[in-house]
Amino acid sequence: MWQVDEAKLEAIAIGAGILGTGGGGNPYYGKLQVRRLLRQGAQITVIALDALPDDAVVVSVGGMGAPTVSIERIPRGDEWLVALRALEAHTGKRATHLIPGEIGGANALRPMVVSALAGLPLVDGDGMGRAFPELQMESFAIAGIPATPAALADIYHNVVVFPWLRDAKTLERYARAVTVQMGGAAGYAFPMLSGAQTRATAIPHTLSFAAAIGEAVLDARRMHADPIAAVCETTGGHLLFRGKIIDVQRRLVAGFARGWVELEGLDEYRGTHLRIDFQNEYLIARRDQDVVAVVPDLVCIVDALTAEPVTTEVLRYGLRVAVLGIPAPRALRTPEALAVVGPQAFGYPDVVYQPLPGVYGAEHAERLR
Repeated sequence: MWQVDEAKLEAIAIGAGILGTGGGGNPYYGKLQVRRLLRQGAQITVIALDALPDDAVVVSVGGMGAPTVSIERIPRGDEWLVALRALEAHTGKRATHLIPGEIGGANALRPMVVSALAGLPLVDGDGMGRAFPELQMESFAIAGIPATPAALADIYHNVVVFPWLRDAKTLERYARAVTVQMGGAAGYAFPMLSGAQTRATAIPHTLSFAAAIGEAVLDARRMHADPIAAVCETTGGHLLFRGKIIDVQRRLVAGFARGWVELEGLDEYRGTHLRIDFQNEYLIARRDQDVVAVVPDLVCIVDALTAEPVTTEVLRYGLRVAVLGIPAPRALRTPEALAVVGPQAFGYPDVVYQPLPGVYGAEHAERLR
């Protein structure tokens, strides 16, 4: 068990931004809201996954929608809590714990807001080990946990509850349509799990992992060391490219930020180009037409000097960046998971998933001490 303070929050915001692979919402706004609550005296407690009792009532909360909307329209700040209360009212059960649906970006921080407002502890884990754009891509859904009942809330406290839908993919279609009508961004609460279900299906240690990444970056900056190398060492990741952004194509389509970004190589990569396709998150990186990393492995863009995460909504011409590849968690490399989160699931039928070498950093317990 540990407490989130301002120092830990700063580290988690950096680490979650990197693990978000460009999506999950901009972590800066989430950090500001959590910091304000901490300064007002709120407490945020994080507990280990294996400390959950079997009969705990665990709810995943966060934001749904396009990352571009999250920076163009300031959230009210309690949409996620309103969605949680609506789900509790529908089921007649009170949540005892919260868990992020994804560790990426602002969706790692929004559960902290609900934790602070509702006084509920957070579980040190999540449903993705990164960020993904669609609901059926959570480990909970991949393992067969029912996605409904589910609740959405908007900035005006309009609430929609889905009592029952066939599966998470169906919920994705319905909830995405509602989110578009809510202005392109909404707070969500689903699924509701028991403690035993959460222990069996969540990806563990990911809040600690995000904090470890951020702390490594901050330490490297203080010591005038290379923060890119610090991220790679902490995550088990690889430097894929250094370059300058020379083109960005980004559009809002059906509730997603879709497009691509092209980089021109610098330093040892001079004379080469890298193109990354994205759907909220970075999906596939090609260097001079050769695939160098592909979902579910994490493709991350960070500032070339500071390792500050660069999310899809802030890509712009001229930025000097480094592109990192981080091995996906084991849970995302199974045949069952690859059917949902592999390249074919994103419309790349001819791309074969070749795992990056190494192991997802959160699966090395010694790195989290």
